[in-house]
Amino acid sequence: MAGPGTEKATGAARFRRWLLDKRVEEVKGPEAREGEGEHPWWQVVCLTGVDYFSTLGYIPAIAAAAAGALSPIATLLIVLLTLFGMLPMYRVVSRESPHGQGSIAMLENLLSFWKGKILVLVLLGFVATAWIVTITLSAADAAVHIVENPLVPGFLHGQELSLTLLLLGVLGAVFLKGFREAIGIAVFIVAAFLLLNLVVVGVGFYGILAEPQHLADWRTSLFSDYGNPLAIIGVSLLVFPRLALGLSGFETGVSMMPLVRGNPEDDPQRPEGRVRNTRKMLTVAALIMSFYLLTTSFVTTLLIPAEEFEEGGAASGRALAYLAHDLLGDAFGTAYDLSTIAILWFAGASAMAGLLNIVPRYLPRYGMAPDWGRAVRPLVLVYTAISFVVTIAFGAGVDAQAGAYATGVLAMMVSAAFAVTLAAWRGGSRRGGLGFGLVFLVFAYAFVANAAQRPDGLLIAFFFGVGIVAISLVSRVSRSTELRQERIEVDETAQGFIDEAGEHLHLVAHRRRQGTEEEYARKERQQREDNHIPPDEPILFLEVQVEDASEFEDVLEVRGVEVGPHKVLRAESSVVPNAIAALLLHLRDTTDKTPHCYFGWTEGNPIVYLFRFLLFGEGDTAPVTHEVLREAEPNPERRPAVHVGGR
Repeated sequence: MAGPGTEKATGAARFRRWLLDKRVEEVKGPEAREGEGEHPWWQVVCLTGVDYFSTLGYIPAIAAAAAGALSPIATLLIVLLTLFGMLPMYRVVSRESPHGQGSIAMLENLLSFWKGKILVLVLLGFVATAWIVTITLSAADAAVHIVENPLVPGFLHGQELSLTLLLLGVLGAVFLKGFREAIGIAVFIVAAFLLLNLVVVGVGFYGILAEPQHLADWRTSLFSDYGNPLAIIGVSLLVFPRLALGLSGFETGVSMMPLVRGNPEDDPQRPEGRVRNTRKMLTVAALIMSFYLLTTSFVTTLLIPAEEFEEGGAASGRALAYLAHDLLGDAFGTAYDLSTIAILWFAGASAMAGLLNIVPRYLPRYGMAPDWGRAVRPLVLVYTAISFVVTIAFGAGVDAQAGAYATGVLAMMVSAAFAVTLAAWRGGSRRGGLGFGLVFLVFAYAFVANAAQRPDGLLIAFFFGVGIVAISLVSRVSRSTELRQERIEVDETAQGFIDEAGEHLHLVAHRRRQGTEEEYARKERQQREDNHIPPDEPILFLEVQVEDASEFEDVLEVRGVEVGPHKVLRAESSVVPNAIAALLLHLRDTTDKTPHCYFGWTEGNPIVYLFRFLLFGEGDTAPVTHEVLREAEPNPERRPAVHVGGR
């Protein structure tokens, strides 16, 4: 009969299995089967719009609170930037990353070695900031819509923080159980939300036309406060960075590319049909959002008293809902509230799904993800806990979180603009480089201006960045002695050398310098003397050249080369000892022989060699090769032999 200790252990094991059960799938790449899980582009517009269009729930109120009577003018600047900056920019991104990796992956490819990896890790901090604040801001605004509805019981008034935490808890619980974004649900929610907004906008414009005094009062307010059109435009340029929340949908749209159906004859490596349909999706989404940004900003600014936008006002965080109740009655207003709450919650779910894909999209390829980082539930618990902390820190305030959200969004826009500008210059397009360079400068200004006014977003991004880099480096170090080769490919010449090697396989590890026949002869004499290799035993030289030490996994391609009478196996890899160990195990398995690999002693500070191995893929090769073999093959009888000799 099992005792309490056994039951406790069994319960802990069951909990661990449950916690680590669901794994995050790698983002589909060119090797994925085309057509699987794909949808018409207009349906994917709605899935993108869950995040993009949901910002209409709070952007008009935030814009009015930040810019006052200038809100429609500043919003016009955002629309112009959307149509003539963002849209062309992300059309390029969709062509360069047709499998949904986005602008960050473009930078990773354009900037090689460690600088590209470090930049990606830093940018992931800002991406995480944008998505975490999307979750918290959407939940906070949904709570405001609940509390301000006149049909809601009075005891809920003033409980925005508690309601926000409850919504976040429900979101986390749903993902712990298992959640998949459903395009069918997204189409219904987005269609209903846009239709209700169209009704509010239409009735609002009718009210403005019926009472022209609204327009006259707005013009009077503009010119009395700012004097002339140049001053109006100048001040609008200063405040428009606060309205950057309206630019959030493009990176999400590109990340949805694997879901966009292309043409049956598409090349999986360069799916032109998918790229073309994604561009349609981005264009339609941008046009829809531009229309609603302009019209909602205009009607809310003209029809809602300025004091109602202030914190605690009836329109704070819910300007369009305020108009829905005021112009169309509580029945329609309640329907509008329900639609807004649904799309805001779904936007939080979309952001959570995006966060869950950050780790498998980038970090495992760098060897920078702990094992639990591949499991859904631990990540859900971590992200939900962070969302709780952020919500409490901001008091569940919608306006309070706007700056942090804008910081994350603008950081993604700056990285995208820089990536596209760099790609244009390297591609020889001077005009494209200058045009996208101007867009980059605009976003850089907006990012700096927003961060200076609201540094809380930088603080959140800093903590995310430090956490990601720290966990990544610890994971990379702890996994440094793993076998890191996806597969080994041996060409015909190299295979011939191996087959002719005789009863025993003797491989001499060699670092090529001039590559002359004399160099190999000297190395052979030295190794035969130091390691007592019989003169009649043939040897093969083994050379592994480091190509990019920042990569973690690669395909080891071994080719045979003859230098005079000497036979050489050459390969390129991101790390020397692990590649040698992988090849030795491969030779053991394919030849049924025990390979013997010979090294010379290295001279110098072992700490320096340790850092050279971690950062540059080479160092004190012999002991690291032995350790990789020991971990990969626990049975010493089957383990390839490592010999170190010299004086």
